[in-house]
Amino acid sequence: MGKAVKTIGITYDLRDDYRAAGYSDEETAEFDKPETIDAIEETLQSLGYRTDRIGSLQKLVMRLAAGERWDLVFNIAEGMYGYGREAAVPALLEAYRIPYTFSDPLVLSLTLHKGMTKRVIRDLGIPTPDFAIVETAADSETIELDFPVFAKPVAEGTSKGVSDASRVTAHRDLLNVCRDLMLRYKQPVLVESYLPGREFTVGIVGTGEDARAVGVMEVMLNEHAERDVYSYTNKQQYEERVQYRLADDAMADRARETALAAWRGLGCRDGGRVDVRADASGNPNFLEVNPLAGLHPKHSDLPIMCTLAGISYQALLDMITRSALKRLNRARTTTHAHPSSRISRAAPGSPRSLFR
Repeated sequence: MGKAVKTIGITYDLRDDYRAAGYSDEETAEFDKPETIDAIEETLQSLGYRTDRIGSLQKLVMRLAAGERWDLVFNIAEGMYGYGREAAVPALLEAYRIPYTFSDPLVLSLTLHKGMTKRVIRDLGIPTPDFAIVETAADSETIELDFPVFAKPVAEGTSKGVSDASRVTAHRDLLNVCRDLMLRYKQPVLVESYLPGREFTVGIVGTGEDARAVGVMEVMLNEHAERDVYSYTNKQQYEERVQYRLADDAMADRARETALAAWRGLGCRDGGRVDVRADASGNPNFLEVNPLAGLHPKHSDLPIMCTLAGISYQALLDMITRSALKRLNRARTTTHAHPSSRISRAAPGSPRSLFR
């Protein structure tokens, strides 16, 4: 399947680059460490591909302007600013008709905004906690959800802004929590009903009907962890604060079904994670989706889950890449079979993508 692809470029944001520019550990928490890029590149090479490290959006722009091209881009660039930060690299690659791994700009923009994502999930009929979006301090005073509630930034990853203060038990505290989060992260706050049940993260590979769960991993907090919440601190210090185990009971099966329905309904592609938590009745609810999941071979949730399930890091990246190549091959076949629909004939600004 991959023989037509000779060179895979790799786009990413390196944490060290941003730390050198003066950004804090928390601001750069979603970005990658050198060992992650090393692992991805070495694994792709072991699968028979030539690789080319491109780096950030800015470096991609310069190299495209210089006339460089790739058969496929393995994209894990997170970006720094705005709701479109994860979508910027895929959008640019689509403009140049260069295929890439993982989700498209529409999905990445939508899913970065947790509130907008939950509106779509709710419309799909998938269970998710009741919620409200707080954009001003006054908004927090009009929330009609039953307490306790859970508050977090509307567009952050890696549990940034999530702490033991996120679980709020009274209206008088919610105003202060929302004010603090809006001040620190310069964005609205998602407030949703707190779910007291078991928490899972479901790893998924593939696209559409080909998507499948590689595992359902339960997140269990140790006695030294911040209570009731998979917080930023708990996640950063997971070796001392968190236990992970594969779950295969009836509730885990329902969590898997919920996650796959959300993945397919949102149009996510190739690989990622869906976070699910059970309500007081034991019903799994969608919390959020990560269509650009971390790929550190030892410290990221998706590779941890695959290791527990007996799936090697090489096998994980092979599944992700094959999923992307299947779309590419399908697009090439369709183009050859229907010359009138060739992307080269599309008008400027056409939403059609060679890689859909």
